[in-house]
Amino acid sequence: MLLIVGRIGKPHGIRGEVTVEVRTDEPEARFAPGAVLRTEPGATHRGAGGRAAEPAPTGGEPGVAYQVPGELTIESARMHQGRMLVAFEGVLDRETAEALRGTLVGVDSSTVAPPEDPEEFHDHQLVGLAVVTPAGEHLGEVAKIDHAPASDLLVLRRPQGGSALIPFVKAIVPEVDLAGGRVVVDPPAGLLDL
Repeated sequence: MLLIVGRIGKPHGIRGEVTVEVRTDEPEARFAPGAVLRTEPGATHRGAGGRAAEPAPTGGEPGVAYQVPGELTIESARMHQGRMLVAFEGVLDRETAEALRGTLVGVDSSTVAPPEDPEEFHDHQLVGLAVVTPAGEHLGEVAKIDHAPASDLLVLRRPQGGSALIPFVKAIVPEVDLAGGRVVVDPPAGLLDL
């Protein structure tokens, strides 16, 4: 499973550097020169002309879509005015960098050691777990994790259809039982009705 460590933002300059919205506690390790990051499967972004096409070579024809490769290798990374700037091997111009915008990058979760803190979890550890109340009532399952500015949110897939957002805070999620395959949620009145 792909463990997302960042999202590529807008280009910076004309030589292919991009901003990256970091989604990892270890940016120095994940964005080190030579590190290989996998991209979201099948990602194709449109070039300046707005039409999709076959993969264009780096520095390819303007206006032609660039198919994001399955892997990107970090050439360099640095902090600039509070943002991570990254250069990927083979991305040599602004046009190609723009084509990467919005791409999620990550690492194979099987290569990542579990967190040392027992109160910390990787997204892939939570997705698919059953969600139950303290009394054992089945509420659904964790579909994904949304990383909101205020707190992380468990996206609950309801058995009757639809979804609900649950703030992933100790007061509402008192227990995560990975071995038992469940998350205990004590939602305040009305939270699941939103």
